[in-house]
Amino acid sequence: MLYWLGQFSDGGDVFNLFRYITFRAGGAFLTALLFGFLFGRPLIDFLRRKQKKGQPIREDGPQTHFVKAGTPTMGGLLILSALLVSTLLWARLDNAYVWIVLFVTYAFGMIGFADDYAKVTKQNTKGVSSRMRFLIGLAVACAAGAAAAWAHPAALTGRLALPFVNEFMLNLGLLFVPFSMLVIVGAANAVNLTDGLDGLAIMPVMIAAGTLGVIAYAVGRVDFTQYLGIHYVPGSGELLIFVAALIGGGLGFLWYNAPPAAVFMGDTGSLALGGALGAIAVVTKHEIVLAIVGGLFVVEALSVIIQVLYFKRTGRRVFLMAPIHHHFEKKGWAEPQIVIRFWIISLILALAGLATLKLR
Repeated sequence: MLYWLGQFSDGGDVFNLFRYITFRAGGAFLTALLFGFLFGRPLIDFLRRKQKKGQPIREDGPQTHFVKAGTPTMGGLLILSALLVSTLLWARLDNAYVWIVLFVTYAFGMIGFADDYAKVTKQNTKGVSSRMRFLIGLAVACAAGAAAAWAHPAALTGRLALPFVNEFMLNLGLLFVPFSMLVIVGAANAVNLTDGLDGLAIMPVMIAAGTLGVIAYAVGRVDFTQYLGIHYVPGSGELLIFVAALIGGGLGFLWYNAPPAAVFMGDTGSLALGGALGAIAVVTKHEIVLAIVGGLFVVEALSVIIQVLYFKRTGRRVFLMAPIHHHFEKKGWAEPQIVIRFWIISLILALAGLATLKLR
């Protein structure tokens, strides 16, 4: 919205700053961060009053989690509120990619909210059926994939970029939309599985988002794409504002989610943020790079898949408990130890993902 102030500039005044993506990204970050600090505590108090018993704790989970009983969930509302206000304020609202990512984020946020609401009101850990969540998520991802294919330039429509390969793109044709669905739904559920310890999911999400934001800015500038030898996606740089808002809102949430957490993100936040990562990857044509940048989420999801398949086949378990962060809890690792080490791994993977821009 504030971008249009730049239209009043003659190029030599303060209004000219609103034309720059980097300036507006900084504004989006600060706005979302301030929103989180201002409304975090009132929201937590409201959730505590409404939920009373808080998020139900899994009976088969680590025993250390029972001390968290009564902690309210749906803290993702704080991130999503800050993200929405900040993005609408600072981003160009005539940019199709911004609306595609916003649509995915808040559609998955609504799915997560319904699941959290069911868990809290029924006081059980099942919530909305996994099949229903999966089917609705597929429908949302299908719409987003089709919209992205329509918004992309003709030279990019239906094509998949490969990391470490210069210029060549694989033509998926009609398979692009199903592939996009896999990326978006997979990312949403992988982040959801990772959100099991205080602060565990939000920092890797911010790290991955920041990396994708840099990539979105790079592929949205023709001079950068020519230098790096990567494809040009005109208009994608505007997603840096969305990412900056996400990081600002995420930090505001982390202030209250740091151990011991005053509020949990819940599926409201984890599904929404995971969907956002997948949507940004689809829009910027960096779907495969997302698997590197978000490698921690991939490992968490794979640990569950491996555990389930192996148990069905043999009746035994590969891990003491899945997702894998619970395996380390069972081995005696302290929660902060697991969280910080996973943060470090996320940062390393993010740097590896950025390296794909130049190693071609």
